Amino acid sequence: MTTYDTETFARRLLGPADQPVGRLRVRIQVMLTVLLVSTNVIGALVVAGLSSIVVPGEGLTPPYARALMWAIPAYVVVAVVVGATLGTVTTVGSLKWALADREPTDEERRVAMRLPWRLTLVQVGLWGFAAILFPVLAAGYQPSAVLSTVFTVLIAGLVVCAIAYLFSEFVLRPIAARALQGEAEPVAAGSGVQRRMIVFWGLGTAAPVSGLVVAALVALLRNDVDVQRLAGVVLGLSAVVLLFGLLVTVLNVRAVVTPIAAVREALARVGEGDLDVEVRVDDGTELGLLQAGFNDMARGLRERDSIRDLFGRHVGHEVATAATEGRIELGGETREVSVLMVDLVGSTTYATTREPAEVVAVLNRFFTVVVEEVDRHGGLVNKFMGDAVLAIFGAPVHRDDHAALALAAARAMADRLAEEVPEIGSGIGVSTGRAVAGNVGHQSRFEYTVIGDAVNSAARLTDLAKSVDGQVLVAQASVDAAGEPETAHWQSQEPVTLRGRQETTAVARRHPS
Repeated sequence: MTTYDTETFARRLLGPADQPVGRLRVRIQVMLTVLLVSTNVIGALVVAGLSSIVVPGEGLTPPYARALMWAIPAYVVVAVVVGATLGTVTTVGSLKWALADREPTDEERRVAMRLPWRLTLVQVGLWGFAAILFPVLAAGYQPSAVLSTVFTVLIAGLVVCAIAYLFSEFVLRPIAARALQGEAEPVAAGSGVQRRMIVFWGLGTAAPVSGLVVAALVALLRNDVDVQRLAGVVLGLSAVVLLFGLLVTVLNVRAVVTPIAAVREALARVGEGDLDVEVRVDDGTELGLLQAGFNDMARGLRERDSIRDLFGRHVGHEVATAATEGRIELGGETREVSVLMVDLVGSTTYATTREPAEVVAVLNRFFTVVVEEVDRHGGLVNKFMGDAVLAIFGAPVHRDDHAALALAAARAMADRLAEEVPEIGSGIGVSTGRAVAGNVGHQSRFEYTVIGDAVNSAARLTDLAKSVDGQVLVAQASVDAAGEPETAHWQSQEPVTLRGRQETTAVARRHPS
């Protein structure tokens, strides 16, 4: 089974789907720690950078600037330690079922799907603390910077929390896939795609832009803000909008596009005829429904293909194809067909003097030759009757050259049986004529077959063929209907009276080679 999940780069980071649980835990822990450190460092740098340009008027005073130089690194260290501890406890506590390598309960499955939100709440708490700490610090060293510090920290915190959620969701995709494995529909993770994109638009774009609005209001309310300082504020906040807004948008888009790309790739494989594919369900939004829907579709196609193959093995693949396309008259229709019948000579005596395994091996070789030649010449193996086979040419799929195909199949079959099944003889008869072809039986159980004089004639000719040279005897009508070049392989014989009839039937057999 081919499973499609994420792009190649993501597969390198997340590892294979069947990796051991212990290795998956270490991989996730390392990536989450790196995520926590990097996001907080980036956020701290954003606070430091914006604080130097966003404060209207006089800018940062030297005492406040020195305080920030000590406070920001200290905060980052504390945030990393506290965040890593809480993140580890939250992750390990929520994934006991995965570490125990067992099937999760419904509640454990829901908790696993909401884990990115819970980890993001840890970041929200850390940055909420920062939104209190740094304004208090500003109040002690530079009261005029309190308002701008609050908005600086809040803007940076919102952007960093958004990035942290998207990274957490990416890192925890293997856990989501294990949680959703075998589920017909994914468990809702708390928000849909539309709502999630609106939220992250607000965090990545609306929040920084609101900072611009605040800066403009401050400039209007205060008289000590010069044009150059205001330009610096606008440029600084605009950088946040452009850089971090773009980063949030890119990560959000990738979170949406990656599952769709996996489904698209899998659909391409289905379009090429490969039905043995599935998409790993690792999303709790509408994208997860898309992934699960594709798997349901692929499963249905595999079941349909399996049923069609099984149906084809019983009635012939042409019948199965014609039936699924609605090209078979269920009540029957009159067709001009050619019927080939082949029967073993003395099979009862042979079976009583040989071991059962030997008899079965001979029968399998006999049926292999018959089925392969009938298929090769466009016929339908209609019935296995003990040690005899009835084949039809010209139904259910109409063929103008059905007589030539049946005769060619009889010649090839006779040659191969003489070489590949020399232990026992056979008789082959071919007849052409009108017959009723269609489904017979009950509404709950049909059988596709042909009924008519051509079938009866083929059976009688098969009995006579067992005692003629070459062991093939065909109706002259079949040879006449075949035309050149097939007629060159046959020569007319004395008419014979078939069992159960009063008039004679013109027959032919193969030219001696």
